[in-house]
Amino acid sequence: MRYTIAGKTGEWEVVIGLEVHCQVITNSKLFSGASAVFGSEQNSSVSTIDAGYPGMLPVINKFAVEQTVRTGMAINATINKYSAFDRKNYFYADLPTGYQISQFFKPIVTDGYLDINRDNGEVKRIGIERIHIEQDAGKSVHDLIPAKSCIDLNRAGVTLMELVTRPELESPEDAGKFVRKLRSIVRYLGTCDGNMDEGSMRCDVNVSVNRPGEGFGTRVEVKNVNSIRFVIQAVEIEAKRQIAAYEAGEPVIQETRLFDDQKLETRAMRTKEFAIDYRYFPDPDLVHLVLDDEMLERVKATMPELPEAKKERFMSEYGLPAYDADILVSEKEIAFFFETAAKGHDAKKVSNWVIGDLFALLNTLGKDITESPISAENLGKLVGLIEDNTISGKIAKEVFALMAEDGKAPEVIVEEKGLKQVTDTGAIAAEVDKVIASNPDKVAEYKAGKDKLLGWFVGQVMAATKGKANPAMLNEMLKNKLS
Repeated sequence: MRYTIAGKTGEWEVVIGLEVHCQVITNSKLFSGASAVFGSEQNSSVSTIDAGYPGMLPVINKFAVEQTVRTGMAINATINKYSAFDRKNYFYADLPTGYQISQFFKPIVTDGYLDINRDNGEVKRIGIERIHIEQDAGKSVHDLIPAKSCIDLNRAGVTLMELVTRPELESPEDAGKFVRKLRSIVRYLGTCDGNMDEGSMRCDVNVSVNRPGEGFGTRVEVKNVNSIRFVIQAVEIEAKRQIAAYEAGEPVIQETRLFDDQKLETRAMRTKEFAIDYRYFPDPDLVHLVLDDEMLERVKATMPELPEAKKERFMSEYGLPAYDADILVSEKEIAFFFETAAKGHDAKKVSNWVIGDLFALLNTLGKDITESPISAENLGKLVGLIEDNTISGKIAKEVFALMAEDGKAPEVIVEEKGLKQVTDTGAIAAEVDKVIASNPDKVAEYKAGKDKLLGWFVGQVMAATKGKANPAMLNEMLKNKLS
């Protein structure tokens, strides 16, 4: 059943398509040797080609092409051996040439797909129409000089991959899951860093609504949405705006809008251009791009294990449930941390520590897993100390907190703090006998059928041993003596 939104006059279906712009990780720009590294001083990474000097000829960046091919292979697409570059003509102050070199008629990647996993367990396949290569524009800066705008051309000419889906996303959640999965894939590949807050990955969201069973409504584009949360919000808000307009008898026009994440609304930016308005024509300065089999095989050989395959392996090799595996493979750094920690240890126990205690710690510290104060090796050792009964699970929590403070190995902390678990049956039996002898009324209640008092006795012995008694051994001993 398709996702619907209730309006005043009935249900409306929502149809969504995405255009995702991914800044390709390369050292230099698409058609020049200028640096493509983010964060340089304004206008310090600009060549004469990027600045639009007359007579300057573009030269294709081979590695940028390989990065795009690598991405195309990861989305199950057709890699076209023959593609071409076109000029997309429009005027912006931060576009010195007055045109953008892009691919329109013959893109390098076509006909791919990604599967997304919905919360209800359903798998939805989202078709991908194309990925084309293009150069980015510069950046207009409006807050440096009062009443003036400045231009920074550092970004001009940086390689972009633009991925265009088919209109097969049916809900805001679908859109969010698609972007999240795509971001995970490009990060695994190393083709884009996926940092939406820096603008290296951004989305144009296309939304239309229609009555169930009727054809598509008028499509509206919401431009440059820069977080997954905002993608979800922009779809919901724009869909409701269109529904309200239709139900009020007002037209929905094809246009480009901006999403205001403070006011939670979309605002008109400009009437939507059509392809003919850009006056596309083949770029006369660039020959056709022809890929040979050797290049394709070489790129294919560099493909890493991708999230979906890694998830299946984590489930089969480590016996993890799908929920755990999904979380652990969401970022390659998390997956690497888990596998390092799990070597020689109970993988499910390691997974519980990573997803539970470690993620909570990192969230509190505002850090990601690459900045974890507890190394993967030390987390594995902590689980190992529980497995060999050196410490209990309760003591492990205390050791974990100390590890987070000073980064010491768990065995060092256990030794320094005297936290080793008591497994000497004689020592535990002595404490059990003391507690039983001191509480005859509780013993009588237990024998009369108040079984829950066993936990009380466990707590008393644990307090006497400062939490060091082996829990399994203690429980068994108490049951025997109390019976």
